Amino acid sequence: MSNKHIEVKQVAGYIGAEISGVDLSQPLHNEVVKEIRDALLKWKVIFFRNQNVDHAAQIAFTARFGEVTYAHPHEDEPIEGFQEIMPVDRSRYERKNGVRRTSYEHRWHTDVTAAINPPAASILRAVNVPSFGGDTTWTNLVAAYEGLSAPLRALADTLKAEHRFNARLDVPSKSKFAQRIAANPLVSIHPVVRVHPETGERALYVNPGFTSHILDVSRQESDLLLELFFNQITKPAYTTRFRWNNGDIAFWDNRATAHLAPQDLDHIEVERVLYRTTITGEVPVGVDGFRSQVVEGEVFSAEVPTVLKERGTLTPA
Repeated sequence: MSNKHIEVKQVAGYIGAEISGVDLSQPLHNEVVKEIRDALLKWKVIFFRNQNVDHAAQIAFTARFGEVTYAHPHEDEPIEGFQEIMPVDRSRYERKNGVRRTSYEHRWHTDVTAAINPPAASILRAVNVPSFGGDTTWTNLVAAYEGLSAPLRALADTLKAEHRFNARLDVPSKSKFAQRIAANPLVSIHPVVRVHPETGERALYVNPGFTSHILDVSRQESDLLLELFFNQITKPAYTTRFRWNNGDIAFWDNRATAHLAPQDLDHIEVERVLYRTTITGEVPVGVDGFRSQVVEGEVFSAEVPTVLKERGTLTPA
């Protein structure tokens, strides 16, 4: 890639690049935004080191790439004045749910695929991370699809799968998070192979976090197919692993990646605080033109979810 304003350094064989030569705390010229978008589309996840960005600047940067969503469909304690930001804070999670967890979802997942229009992209900013451990890993769903044999690609092209928020989530049933999921169920039918709306690439669009089953096959066939696809998207060859430092930012294309939260911190007394913003996404489209269908729930956008407004549960964090 030829760039006039930023420097792009590839970090793994199939996915990931580190971007330098740009200060994300400052307003960006359109040419810089285009170069960042181009790098994102090519490398699927991009990293910015040592940025001095606050909540307002993170939202402003995110908005250069699309509409910024509300924090999360089940977030009833937004940060006061910044309802677009979702805290990823293990102390906060333990306080709210009574369980020590580094992240609410410990499996490989693509953000909010239970919604009819999952986020187009996500941006995560590290504020207080430990000096060891706590890495996040991303995988390239386009490379995973292309790595399948031709007969399996042809089969996958025809399949549809259900995604739901509590498909495989192992949160305590009496926790506040589980109660919010029950009060605002999100269930959608997505193509197993999604055509990227900007690049035209095909991505294997399933994930262990939210994909419950494949439609129109037996349960046994569904389980076996999903096991095969999950194994495919999590092959180490298609991944990159990021070592966080305070001030670092990760920006990933949620239409072409899945990611894995840290697996090595739940037993250790450390603080870990990051903040996430997401960009409103499109309704996924499959190879045959099938558009995702909603079973339950509403579009995920900048609007506060209806159930939260009706219940009056919104309180400052």
